[in-house]
Amino acid sequence: MGPTDSQSTRILSVDVGSSSVRTELYDGSGNVVKDTALKLDYEFEYTKDGGAAKDADELFDLVVRAIDGALSRVEGAEISGVAMSAFWHSVLGLDRDGRPTTPILTWADRRAAEAVPELRERLDERSNHRRTGCVPHSSYWPAKLLWLSRSAPETFERTEHWVSFADYFYARFFGEPYRVGTSMASGTGLFDQNRMCWDNETLEALPIDEARLSAISDEPRSGLAGEWAERWPVLREIPWVPAAGDGACSNVGSGCTDGDRLALMVGTSGAMRVLWKAESVEIPEGPWCYRADAKHYVMGGALSDGGNLIEWLRNTLRLPENTEELLSEMEPDAHGLTFLPLLAGERGPGWADRANGTVAGLSMSNKPIEILRAAMEAVAFRFAIIAQMLEAASPGEKEVVASGGGLLNSPTWTRIMADTLGRPVTLSGVKEASSRGAALISLEALGGPEIESTEAPLGETFEPDPGRQEIYRRALERQRRLYDAVLGAS
Repeated sequence: MGPTDSQSTRILSVDVGSSSVRTELYDGSGNVVKDTALKLDYEFEYTKDGGAAKDADELFDLVVRAIDGALSRVEGAEISGVAMSAFWHSVLGLDRDGRPTTPILTWADRRAAEAVPELRERLDERSNHRRTGCVPHSSYWPAKLLWLSRSAPETFERTEHWVSFADYFYARFFGEPYRVGTSMASGTGLFDQNRMCWDNETLEALPIDEARLSAISDEPRSGLAGEWAERWPVLREIPWVPAAGDGACSNVGSGCTDGDRLALMVGTSGAMRVLWKAESVEIPEGPWCYRADAKHYVMGGALSDGGNLIEWLRNTLRLPENTEELLSEMEPDAHGLTFLPLLAGERGPGWADRANGTVAGLSMSNKPIEILRAAMEAVAFRFAIIAQMLEAASPGEKEVVASGGGLLNSPTWTRIMADTLGRPVTLSGVKEASSRGAALISLEALGGPEIESTEAPLGETFEPDPGRQEIYRRALERQRRLYDAVLGAS
C-alpha cells in the first residue's frame, strides 16, 4: 500500500527520546535528507523520592513544535509517511474525557519499587518472564500501576485509560480511540510476546482490566483531525505508522537487524541488544525481550546510568573543556577506585530497584578526572556482564556496533568498551540511529524494503588490547565484590 520509489519517498521521523525531541526527513533508502534535522532539548522532572516524570501536555507541545519546525525546513516537499520513535516503558493515566490524570511516569521513575515485593508474591516470576519478557521492576507498568493504586487511590479510580504517551499523542492528532503498536505494547510488562496480546495472567494480578488499555494495532493512521489537519495539510492524509520503541529503532537504524550483530548504545541511558526476525521465541532467564514490530524480537540488557551519569559528573565536578584529552592520557584502572554506576537505580543485569551509586577507595589524592574515568570504566564493566548474559542466551560470534552520543563523542570511552569486552567495537556511521530506525520500520510497514536489506554506514573500529583487558577483568571482579557487599542483602 505504500511508497517503494526510494528517490521520491520522504518519511518524516519524530524521535521522542529521554532528553530531546528530534525530527528529520529520510528518503526511501533510509538516507537522511540534508538540512532537515531539528532538535529540541528537555529534561525529566526528578524528585528526591525517586520520581522521574514529565508533564504529558508539555511533551506533546514540544513534539508539535518539532513537527512545525521540520515542516518549515522542508516546505514544498512531498512527504509519504510519518514515523515515530518513543522511549519505552512509560505510562500515562487519562480520564474519561482524555485528559491526563498523571504525568508521564518514565522508565527512570523508581517510586514503584515499593510495590515490587507484593507483585512478586502475586506472580510466578519465572513463567511471567517467559511470557512477557519482563521481570517485576519499577520501570515496567505492573509495578507502577500497583503502586499508583496504593499511593494515589483517588487518581487511580478516576483514570479510565492507561496508555503510552505515544497513544495519547496520536489520539489527539486523529481524534480516534486509543491504539498502541506492537512495539510500544511489548515494553510494558503486560504483553505476551509470542501471542502478541495483553497478558491475562499479569492483568489478573493488577487492579485493572484490558478495557482500560489501548487496543493493539499496527495499522497506520491517516486523516488528521480538526486543528491538526489545518495546521499540517501536507501530513493530513498520509499514513502515520504507530510509534516503535526507541531501543528497537536504534538497532534498526545502526544496521543491527540480525543475530550476528550486537548493538551497544550509550545515550542518556545505555543498552546492549540483539534483534532478529522470528515467528516465536523461547525467552531465556536473564535478558529482557520485547519486539521491534510484529515480525522482529529484540533481546538484551539495559543500564539506567549512561551518558546521564557522565554529564552529571562533568557538571558536578566542574571538569574542564579538555576532558576527553585528559581521559585519553590516563592508564586503565590507575585511579584505585571501585564505582557502582547505579545512581538512577539498576535495570540490568541485577534489577536492584533501590540501588544507588557507590564509590569505594576515595582518597585525598584522587582528582575529579579520575572519578570520571572510573565511572566510564564502571559502566563498561556492567556492559561486560550483560554481554556474558547475552552470549548464553544468543550464542555465536557477534560484531559489536556502537551508537549513541556517549560513545560517538568519546573515542576514549569506546576504547574502554572494546578493552573491557575483549572484542572489536565499531562505531556506527549513523548519528541518530533511533530516528533512522523509526523511518526504516515505517518504510517496511508502508510497502518499502525490509529492514534487513538496508545497509547502515559504519565508522572507526576500536581493537581490544589484551593487556588492558586483563586489567579490566580484575577491576570487574572488584566491582562484583562491591556490588555483593552493598546490595547482596537487599
